[in-house]
Amino acid sequence: MKVLTTKIEGVLVFEPEVHRDDRGYFVEVYHEQRYRQAGVAATFVQDNQSRSLRGTIRGLHAQHRFPQGKLVRVLAGEVWDVAVDLRPGSTTLGCWVGVALSAENFRQIWIPSGFAHGFCVTSEEAVVEYKCTELYHPGDEMGVAWNDPELAIDWPVDEPVLSEKDRSLPTLAESLATRRG
Repeated sequence: MKVLTTKIEGVLVFEPEVHRDDRGYFVEVYHEQRYRQAGVAATFVQDNQSRSLRGTIRGLHAQHRFPQGKLVRVLAGEVWDVAVDLRPGSTTLGCWVGVALSAENFRQIWIPSGFAHGFCVTSEEAVVEYKCTELYHPGDEMGVAWNDPELAIDWPVDEPVLSEKDRSLPTLAESLATRRG
């Protein structure tokens, strides 16, 4: 397994070893000891899966009092996956990292707690799975607008398909001000 660092400390990209032959392939998608050695000392308590169509953006989502670390991978299709640093006092607060994840490249991204997470579907459809270090708490949700000009995320779509909730998310500055208040 290759472990790639990103411009934000703690956000990692994993490229597992894929064993292919004429029958298909075999890949180890998670091995606790190997991930711990790479810096992911996480206990996962919830697995989520979503299916979305081309042009859909889900996010940018986070939890305030119960932040979730997420190990994200794509089971079908391809997405542009994004993590935004929301950690108070971080030298990279407001910075983002984006990476292409697909069923073909088998890449995974580790997003530590304290980040907002979102993705855009770049294939006809995509099935995304992510392991979480904290349970989902509906009353603790927070998020950041996908098109916040301060973040200037380079999304691969100009007019995404959004949920009503995602359409009304605040800017990073508004979200951080609310969190402090």
